[in-house]
Amino acid sequence: MKKKISLVCLSMIFITTVKAQTFTTIRGTVTDAKGNAIPAASVHVLNTNFITTANNKGTYTLNNVPGGKYSVEVSAVGYASLNKMADVSGTNAEVNFQLAASDSQLSEVIVSAQKRDEEAQRLPLSVSALSAKQVQDYRIWNAKDVTAIVPNLYSANPGDNRNVTSIRGIATTSYDPAVATYIDGVNQFSLDTYIPQLFDVDRIEVLRGPQGTLYGRNSTGGVINIITKQPSNQTSGFASVDFGNYNLQRYTLGLRTPLIKDKLFLGVAGQYSGFDGYYTNTFNNSKFDKQHYFLGNYYLKYLANSRLSFTLNVKNNEARNNGAFALAADPVTALTQPFKVNQNALTTLIDNTFNASLSINYTGRNFNFLSQSSYQQNYRYYTNPIDGDFSPLDIISLNNNYGKSWNNVKTGIQEFRFSSPALSNSPLKWTAGAYGFYGDNPTKTGTHYGAMAGLYNAPPNITNININTATNYGLAFYGQVTYTISPKVDITGGLRYDYEHKKGFVNGAFQPDGSSPITTRSDTSATIGFKAFSPKVNIAYHPGENNTLYAAYSRGFRAGGYSQLGADPTSQPPLYPYKPEYSDNYEIGTKNTFLDKRLRLNVTAFYTTINNAQVPTLLLPDAITVTQNAGKLNSKGVELELAATPVKGLEFDYNFGYTHARYTSLVVPDNGTATLDLKGNHQIFTPDVTSMLAVQYTHNLSTNVNLVARGEWRYLGDQYFDLANTIKQNAYHLFNARVDVSTTHFDAFLWANNIFDKHYIDYAYDFGASHLGNPAIYGVSLSAKF
Repeated sequence: MKKKISLVCLSMIFITTVKAQTFTTIRGTVTDAKGNAIPAASVHVLNTNFITTANNKGTYTLNNVPGGKYSVEVSAVGYASLNKMADVSGTNAEVNFQLAASDSQLSEVIVSAQKRDEEAQRLPLSVSALSAKQVQDYRIWNAKDVTAIVPNLYSANPGDNRNVTSIRGIATTSYDPAVATYIDGVNQFSLDTYIPQLFDVDRIEVLRGPQGTLYGRNSTGGVINIITKQPSNQTSGFASVDFGNYNLQRYTLGLRTPLIKDKLFLGVAGQYSGFDGYYTNTFNNSKFDKQHYFLGNYYLKYLANSRLSFTLNVKNNEARNNGAFALAADPVTALTQPFKVNQNALTTLIDNTFNASLSINYTGRNFNFLSQSSYQQNYRYYTNPIDGDFSPLDIISLNNNYGKSWNNVKTGIQEFRFSSPALSNSPLKWTAGAYGFYGDNPTKTGTHYGAMAGLYNAPPNITNININTATNYGLAFYGQVTYTISPKVDITGGLRYDYEHKKGFVNGAFQPDGSSPITTRSDTSATIGFKAFSPKVNIAYHPGENNTLYAAYSRGFRAGGYSQLGADPTSQPPLYPYKPEYSDNYEIGTKNTFLDKRLRLNVTAFYTTINNAQVPTLLLPDAITVTQNAGKLNSKGVELELAATPVKGLEFDYNFGYTHARYTSLVVPDNGTATLDLKGNHQIFTPDVTSMLAVQYTHNLSTNVNLVARGEWRYLGDQYFDLANTIKQNAYHLFNARVDVSTTHFDAFLWANNIFDKHYIDYAYDFGASHLGNPAIYGVSLSAKF
């Protein structure tokens, strides 16, 4: 009886709520400045599932929209995006939009940096956003390509596509990154499980400074948020081919279409890319780093009704690399004998990554709700032992090919998030949620000492086998509130609580060639747990519609852990715990748009402190990293972002960053028996200056046919790659250029990167092994879209 009464009450509440709401049909047109219709323009009511495209006459319709005040974004290829407030009521409402050409006005940028769609220029935080057009213009094919395009961001890798990224002097120095990467809302949990190659991108957002409140662990330096294109009611497709020197080949194909109009949508995109490698192995006079990969991105979206949607997204990356660590023995050799290695142990890196997520999105009148469940897996191994001494001698090689039970990383993540509804009637906007994860990382590595191991004072013809298995889980709760005190002032506050538990297991064995293993370290395990609070406070003042001044404080943390088992457990004991690293950031900034949206100028000044700095030490020949809390770091600097379209067809983008990052306390081991005081030293992987200028001119040849010329100048200041500051890359310049003929549906490009073939070190280990940035690369690209 009680159950029946409860159901009746719930039904009455639901019926009353429905009756109290007024549903509106929104109609209108999307035109250009001359009143011409813009077909296929996208009309999206932000923070809802209401999205449609204009027909050939430029008209659109959105049905069953609850009455109220909304932010509506309108975008179309070749036009500047527009964000407009729409106050709709009654059963019908007419809302028309007029778009300006993208070469005569800047787009109004919408980002999801605070986990809701908002206009970037009004947010009280440092965020850089790159649209799909800008991703194409800059030819961003890998996440590391945003170096210097985003102020004070640097990213590189030693050839294995595990990018080390720093923002504002907060650098990724271990397998727990300092800059978190999210792809389509999913946290790419570690350097193993994320996919660095990019295609089919809708936009890239980079949040500079700690983002612990909303993004949690490993966002001490910031967040890279990558959003790919999703299917809709409009059928669209694309295909492109790229050819270049070094036998570069890149093929991309994609289709997005409704399977059932207004209900079920499919998106399928794939890319194959490969090249012969930049390095020559003088050991056998062959190409060393020849590689290729296949990357897929698949969407299935079901719209149960205008409020509830389900989205399944699957991504996979199958990569093969014949020279994952293209390293010279030292910086001098790298620069005097560029793109040459001399290694006797030849192998292929097999790197298979699988990511899947299921998102349930509900947009209600009183709140929005998101559930996102994700799974990530990476299986990574070498077909044969890889060279561990980077020489032609039989000294050291590493083997990790012990079957799928090992070196197979798996992670599961679940997030629930509630937020205020899309209606803009209330001065209060809020977000609250819970986040949990589980990770499993079983690794097994054999370090083989060859016939000439005596050169390293090691016994020959034996293998040290180390097993390091890690499991961890964590839980977090977070909340953030923004209150609009007046039309000109709003204040934001937030707090997050994280708890994480890690368990480590180690086992060691000694195996003479041709004999059975002899246990040197019996099964040993340890556990560690830690918690973190991540607050933030921002205040914004909007003196005008196109101006924002703000001050902000935020905190982030990098997860703690314990050391791995190496060959010498006496000097570097395994399972030795280290604490989380904390960053506290203070910044002030101003964001401005001038000259009828032809000029945008953003300036930021920041000061960041790092406590319990996690300092890595790479152990050779085991190729594992031991991390310790060894210091404190202060980083301060300024950033400038300028975008302008001074005359029709001419576009300028200039981004500048300066970082002064120094250790105020740093004591590290010296040869295992002493310590070294490095107070005052520079942070690693941190150029003191980043500068990027892009100039593009579009000339109309005829109706729908344009000739585009583009030039880019990238400057990176002095930087260091070791804590002792003995491995340095001096400041250098890079120049890129592109010429293309563009039509409504087809594009043809001639392009060149690093035109003057500048040789520079972009990655080095603290023991000296160095990797060069890419040489001069040039090619042609053809693309089609419908």
